[in-house]
Amino acid sequence: MRNFVLVDSNVLLDVLEEDLEWYGWSSEHLSQCAEHSILAVNPVIYSEVSIGFNRIEELEEALPVELFQRLRLPWEACFLAGKSFLKYRKSGGNRCSPLPDFFIGAHAMVEGMTLLTRDAARYRTYFPKLNLISPS
Repeated sequence: MRNFVLVDSNVLLDVLEEDLEWYGWSSEHLSQCAEHSILAVNPVIYSEVSIGFNRIEELEEALPVELFQRLRLPWEACFLAGKSFLKYRKSGGNRCSPLPDFFIGAHAMVEGMTLLTRDAARYRTYFPKLNLISPS
């Protein structure tokens, strides 16, 4: 059975926008994960990536269902995201910090998925047992 890899929006945007700094790393790791795992996105990731598209059809073409399985966000992940965000806030975290990262990390954690991201600091801090693929 193949494992799931939840693909963070920053990796997808790096590839879709051909980011000068991160395109190489993100595209290489996305390809490697696709060879051995099932790539997945959740509603939070989908909505973050959607900002760069005018029509849903364009987004669907960029993230074809044949390559990216759509996963629902479990209630347990929502609970964990809220608790992790509260811990972040109590430790002095910026009020403007995006709650979506906590939903993404909690989803991967609850479902036992690996998270492919290039922004691992918050995930390592608030989800220390989460399996990450990220730049060192």
